[in-house]
Amino acid sequence: MITVSPAPIDVAAELDALEAGVGAVASFTGLVRGDDGVTELELEHYPGATESALEQLAAEAEARWNLSAVRIVHRVGPMTPGERIVFVGTASAHRGAALEACAFLIDRLKTDAPFWKRETRGGTTTWVEPRGTDDLAAARWRR
Repeated sequence: MITVSPAPIDVAAELDALEAGVGAVASFTGLVRGDDGVTELELEHYPGATESALEQLAAEAEARWNLSAVRIVHRVGPMTPGERIVFVGTASAHRGAALEACAFLIDRLKTDAPFWKRETRGGTTTWVEPRGTDDLAAARWRR
């Protein structure tokens, strides 16, 4: 299941949806950081294209690992430090597949999903540039 929405993420509900009849569930929850004085993070996306990119990533994970379920929930709109921005969950019969697929999804999501971020610090808003470390993390999964 793929969801892109401004609504808060209910991690307990997402985990419950993954846990039925499996041996392992792996998840990642990303939070808005307040370091460097960030008071707000706003995410924009291109509706339709963003969901399609996330669906393609989920399909690739399911093709590479024996998964029983994948859930990706990503927030858009304005958020403050401490709020949940992304949830990625994978379920499988065995922990290895669930853990690897979860790592794959979050690494690739950072570079392959069309989101644009703006940070506000001290009343000044600036666009967030892509990080080279995100590219390196995603590159380890490319075939």
